[in-house]
Amino acid sequence: MTKNRIAWTKVGLPRRAFLKGATALGMASVAGLSMPRMAHAAGGTLKTRTYADIRSMDPAFSQGVVDEEIQAAIYNKLIQYKPGREWGWQLDAAAMVEQVDDTHINFALRDDIGFTNGFGAMTAEDVKFSFERIIDDALESTNKPDWGPLDHVEVTGERTGTIVLKNAFQPLWSITLPYIAGNIVSKAAFDSVGGKIDTQPVATSGPYLHTSWEPKQKTTLTRNPDWKGEPVAYDEIQIFHIDDEKAAEIAFEAGELDFTRVSLDSVERLKSSPIDGATLDEYPSLYYAWVGMNLDNPKLGNIKLRQAIQYAIDVPSIMAGAYFGAAEPSTGIIAPGLPGHREASLTGTAANLEKAMALMAESGETDVSLAIDVLNKSANVTAAQIIQANLAAIGITLEIRLHEGATFWELGSNEDLELVLNRYSMTPDPYYATSWFISEQAGIWNWERFRNEEFDKLHLAAQSEGDQAKRAEMYARAQDLMEESGAYKFITHESTPVIYRNSVVPALRPDGLPLYRYFGAA
Repeated sequence: MTKNRIAWTKVGLPRRAFLKGATALGMASVAGLSMPRMAHAAGGTLKTRTYADIRSMDPAFSQGVVDEEIQAAIYNKLIQYKPGREWGWQLDAAAMVEQVDDTHINFALRDDIGFTNGFGAMTAEDVKFSFERIIDDALESTNKPDWGPLDHVEVTGERTGTIVLKNAFQPLWSITLPYIAGNIVSKAAFDSVGGKIDTQPVATSGPYLHTSWEPKQKTTLTRNPDWKGEPVAYDEIQIFHIDDEKAAEIAFEAGELDFTRVSLDSVERLKSSPIDGATLDEYPSLYYAWVGMNLDNPKLGNIKLRQAIQYAIDVPSIMAGAYFGAAEPSTGIIAPGLPGHREASLTGTAANLEKAMALMAESGETDVSLAIDVLNKSANVTAAQIIQANLAAIGITLEIRLHEGATFWELGSNEDLELVLNRYSMTPDPYYATSWFISEQAGIWNWERFRNEEFDKLHLAAQSEGDQAKRAEMYARAQDLMEESGAYKFITHESTPVIYRNSVVPALRPDGLPLYRYFGAA
C-alpha cells in the first residue's frame, strides 16, 4: 500500500503567470487555462500498445517516447503537453510559471502533490534535484541535451524556485519542461537507492502508479488513490509491448486492445471496411527515418562509397513498397512546419544510378559487401529489401540483419555497426532533432559517429537564437552538413494513423502519440 505524506507550509503565489516563451507552443496556452476536462472517472481497464519494451523509469536515462508515455502518467512536471491538434501546454505540478527574462523562470508548486511510499510532499528541492542531476557530468545522463544551457535551480521557498539558464533557450517550453527531462522525482527516494534507478520506480506522484512490468509483454498502471488532481478515467491501464503494427491490428480486431497505432498499408482497408464500434484517426508525424552509415567503421571510410550509397537508394520505391503511398519522402531530420525544414535534400529522393555508378568508380572500391541492421517490423524489412536491391544495382552486396526491439536499441554502442535503418521520435522543436547528432553523442544516440565542429556550433547557437528566420537557416545548414558527410540518406517522417474503441476518449499529442493521464471514457 502506497501512501503520501503531505505537510505544507502555505506561501503566497504571485498573481502574474507565464509572461513569455517564444516557442512553437506560443501564447495560446497561457497558464494552462484551456486544459480540457475528461469524462467522469469511469473505472475499468484501458488496453493499449507501445512499439518497444521499456528501458528505464529514470527520466535521466529513458529511451524516449516509449518510456515517456509511462513516465508522464506516473510522474508530474511543471507543465504537460495539452492534448489536441495544435501544440500547447498546460500547468501540471506548477500552480504558476513565469519567465521573467531570457534566463530566469520562476515557478511555484501546487500544494496537493505528494510522493508515494512515504516520501512526502513535492518541494522545490525535488525540482532542483530532478533538473540538475540530468546535467551532472558524473551521472552521464543520455538525456542531458534536453536541458541545454541549464545552470542551476535556485530554491526560494518550500514550494517556490527559479530555473536559471546560462543563455536563452528556445526549446524550454516545447521540449524540456513538458517532455522527459521535465519529470520531477523525489530527491529523498532517489537518495535512498544511491541516486539512480532502472525499470522500477522508487516513488511516483502522478495520477497512475507503476504497478508491474512483465519484460517483452506489458506494463500495468493503476489508479493512484492518493492523487488529488483531476480524476483519471481508468482503474487500470495495460500497455502491451508489441513491436509490429500488424500484430497490434490483429489484437485490436480480436478485442484485445482498445487503442493502437496501425500500419500505413492498412489505412485504406480500415477506411473502406471500418471496424464496428471503432474510429480511425490520422495525424501528421514528427518521427524521422533514415539510413545511417558508421563513419568509424573502416569499411565505410571512403566518402565516395558513402555518396554512391546515398545516390543509389530510391526513396520513392520505399514509399510505395514499405509505406503503401501513405507517407512522403523526407528532406532531413526536421519535419515540415518546424523551423529548419528543408524543401529539398542535397542528394534528392529518387535514385540517380548514373551518378551512383560514377561515384563507385571514383571510389576505387570493388566487391563491396556490407550489412544493414534493421528493427524486425514489416515496413522496415520491406524498406531494407528495397535498399538491398538498390545497392545491388551498383555492385554492392547488402546483408540484412534483423533485430527485436531489445537488441536493436543497444546497437548504438556497437563499434562494428555498418549501415542501419533507424527511426527516432521527435518533439515540436528542431533542437530535439540535432541534439542527438553532436559529437559528444557519438556512440550513444549518434550511431553514425558523425563529428563536425560546425554542426556542434550551429546546434549551440540555434538554441538561443530569437530570430526565427536565422534559426531556421542554422538548422537547414546543420542538415546539409549531415548529408555532406555521406553518412545519411533521409527516408520519411511517416504519418500516425491510430484506431480506438468508441468507448474511449483518446488524449493525443498533435503527432498522434498518447497522453494516457488525460484519456477519458465515453
